Amino acid sequence: MLRLKRLAVFCLFATCVITGLLFWMLRQSGTAGPWDQAPPPQAGAKLAVLPDFGARAVDITDSTMDAEWLARTAAETGIPARALQAYAGAAELANSAAPACRIGWNTVAAIGFVESGHGSHGGGSLSGTGQVSGPIIGPSLDGGSFAAIPDTDDGVLDGDAVWDRAVGPMQFIPTTWDLAGRDGNGDGNADPLNIDDAALSAAAYLCQCGRDLTTARGWTDAVLSYNQSESYLRQVREQANEYAARSGAVG
Repeated sequence: MLRLKRLAVFCLFATCVITGLLFWMLRQSGTAGPWDQAPPPQAGAKLAVLPDFGARAVDITDSTMDAEWLARTAAETGIPARALQAYAGAAELANSAAPACRIGWNTVAAIGFVESGHGSHGGGSLSGTGQVSGPIIGPSLDGGSFAAIPDTDDGVLDGDAVWDRAVGPMQFIPTTWDLAGRDGNGDGNADPLNIDDAALSAAAYLCQCGRDLTTARGWTDAVLSYNQSESYLRQVREQANEYAARSGAVG
């Protein structure tokens, strides 16, 4: 068990170092790119005091979210209210654990949109408990159009015992979920197919390495750690900016 914990810490540390080096290399390339731009505004939500992040049974849905804010913001942004509740709660919980992060729900929501259309990929939807109506499984990571990642979980999460695949509304690969997966709804199980669990895991993952997501460097490093792609970075930034503008959180 101790060896596994040490391995997990090492993997998280390596992720931080690799992402930082990638950011530096992109800047040194001299190419004008989105990493030189200001980050999107980090939008906040109207919430009561949330349960302690370190509590044994954190439950995003336990937070008293302003119902009027939730309904209005969902209507203005087009984000399903159940997904927005998860994104907003996840951002606040992540900031409670890492106050320097200052991640906004709009960044978490932008990733949720890009990855799965807030759980609607393939015609799916979210239940009242935040569960996707059907498995959201990404393409096989067989080295074709994507990096080659041989199976690491015997197909337990992704149903593929040959190659790994990204899973759930926030599209975690099994190895990353094993390190970053969190129980966001207090049911004792970290499930990548549940929006509360997936959103909290994503927000905490983006906040690691002591990042400050209100800075260009911190925000860019965070999103690149999720997907090392310039086009992905640009798409998430545009979507996060749009959600901030629509919700009146700009400035």
